Amino acid sequence: MGLSIRDALEKIEAPGEDRVFVQRFSVPFEYPVFFARDVFAEGNGVLKEALFWGEDRRAARLAVFVDDGVVREMPDLPRRIAAYVDADADLELAGAVEIVAGGEQAKNDPQVVEALQRRLVALGIDRHSYVVGIGGGAVLDLLGYVASTTHRGVRHVRLPTTVLSQNDSGIGVKNGVNAFGVKNMLGAFDPPVAVINDSAFIDVLPGRDRRAGMSEAVKVALIRDKAFFEWMEEKAGALALFASEPLDRLIRHCALLHMRQIANGGDPFERGSGRPLDFGHWAAHKLEALSHYELRHGEAVAIGIALDTRYSVLAGLLKEGEDERVRALLERLGFALWHEACEARGPDGERRLLRGLQEFREHLGGELTVTLLNEIGTGVEVHAMDAGLIEQAIEWLRPREGA
Repeated sequence: MGLSIRDALEKIEAPGEDRVFVQRFSVPFEYPVFFARDVFAEGNGVLKEALFWGEDRRAARLAVFVDDGVVREMPDLPRRIAAYVDADADLELAGAVEIVAGGEQAKNDPQVVEALQRRLVALGIDRHSYVVGIGGGAVLDLLGYVASTTHRGVRHVRLPTTVLSQNDSGIGVKNGVNAFGVKNMLGAFDPPVAVINDSAFIDVLPGRDRRAGMSEAVKVALIRDKAFFEWMEEKAGALALFASEPLDRLIRHCALLHMRQIANGGDPFERGSGRPLDFGHWAAHKLEALSHYELRHGEAVAIGIALDTRYSVLAGLLKEGEDERVRALLERLGFALWHEACEARGPDGERRLLRGLQEFREHLGGELTVTLLNEIGTGVEVHAMDAGLIEQAIEWLRPREGA
């Protein structure tokens, strides 16, 4: 047993004596997740409340970055942000609101990371300043990584603008970029100081991106909340049409389930081998790369969910027919469960998608741990998957006659 620092200081240690001194401390993590509307409207106090959450100060210097996809839909947004900050004596823009390229490709270029880091330095951003990121999950991943690696960690605030980022990635603790041909190879676990889910951004979101984010809700329902899955089955028609009320409810409930898992799952920084929130993701990550990111993350996740649900049945874990329920829900929501990337094979004839399983293990290291299903609403961890059954599950995904 090592000697605690307190015990060591209470006695005189003999010079040269071999000892192990145990350094122990803990840092509590807490950040608010706001659900709001039209944050940059005159008089809306949500952003200021988020910036000063738990703080006794009332001044903030901001570097604000906006996803170019958001600006396409809301061209007046940079001006509105500048006007909002200018109207509040406690807030200051470090420089003009900057527009950054969005989408998964934003995470592929190391020169973009360096350029953004240089920009923070040029703006004089320090650990008491804030990086405010407004955009989809890829931009938030990128900006979170830039913030966490500048000055060993600049405070960052996230304003997710897609269904996927509002109900999943934007409310978590991960930041990262793609490198060496692998998704999220470089990154940091660095919680934001606050997250603001503004429903006004969802109003202008293209339909494809509204749909893509729903797959993460199906995922978390399948592993954690049967009643939520059944609610989505009931509301699938309205959700497919992007009806506001059920979509808002889906986003909020999905976000709360993810928050509960991060807080209470026992491994928020993924020190172990388990990754329950990545159900369906071993295939999804590989499919994104194989499709050269033509597939949105959520679209690839939908395929991965269907694949692993079918595999669960083939492996005898899940009751026959439950896979058809999952497939039916995903298709009613508008997802295509087959992409030509599923068919890709290497020179040896092996399906390239199978390589995703090994890459999934390598990303965390340790023992392969994949979440499957033993009933709707309950996940189960396995440490091996049979290649032959995976092949059968992939073939099950092919479009059916008359579909």
